Amino acid sequence: MEKHWLLSIYMILFSIVISKAQHLPAYQIFTAKGKKTEFGKILKAAEKADVILFGEFHNNPIAHWLQYELTSGMVPKRKLILGAEMFETDNQDALNKYLSGEIDQKGLDTLARLWNNYKTDYKPLVEIAKANNLTFVAANIPRKYASKVFREGLESLETLPDSEKQWIAPLPIAYDPELPGYKNMLTMMGDHASENFPKAQAIKDATMAHNILKYYLPGHLFIHYNGAYHSDNYEGILWYLKRERPDLKYLTISTVSQKDLKKLEKENLRKADFIIVVDENMTTTY
Repeated sequence: MEKHWLLSIYMILFSIVISKAQHLPAYQIFTAKGKKTEFGKILKAAEKADVILFGEFHNNPIAHWLQYELTSGMVPKRKLILGAEMFETDNQDALNKYLSGEIDQKGLDTLARLWNNYKTDYKPLVEIAKANNLTFVAANIPRKYASKVFREGLESLETLPDSEKQWIAPLPIAYDPELPGYKNMLTMMGDHASENFPKAQAIKDATMAHNILKYYLPGHLFIHYNGAYHSDNYEGILWYLKRERPDLKYLTISTVSQKDLKKLEKENLRKADFIIVVDENMTTTY
């Protein structure tokens, strides 16, 4: 009898160990203050927001999956406008033609400068817009102009013809070199630091903010997908948005990577209203 009882205990303990071993959480969501929360809380907050800046790691499948879940979850609840860093302003016409059915995917591939991971990571979001007749904004500055700023400074954009300035935020843009995010970019570059490096980032931030507000409509929710650094710590795009429309309700989401999902690391606190912590061993999309 005692042997059977011990065997039963061992079997129960073994089952518990196996169960825990099989439970490998891929991510954990935290509030800005580091309190664990659930995806449902993001959905509830989204119902009250005017603009969401969803900061991602471009090659992170968890971030892309949650972007899709957030967007599809809001379709029946809010009037939506979508937009992304991954589309440049001079590709708006091609994107519109695809959404309206005027061209197919092959046509979009030909006419627009799509990122290499478009089909796996961003096409699902575009398809939500297409299926629901939503506007999808090509929000980012064409890369050649950001490169021009990196080489020659913000002043170089003033020499462009008006036909090209239409793709950029109205000039001159406000620029604060003392913002921590921009200062940190210089630190990261070390000896190769160039004062134009954060300026190239700023013209991207300013242009995306300009296009978000250009297409935003009262009573709608604008969901914008961008690299986390463009909106982390309530800077970047958000800094420009608040300069023009401090009255709107903004919600920010960031993506970070950690070894331990149990606690939000100090350096990741207050990066956004919600921080998605992804296991550092998570596979990438490229």
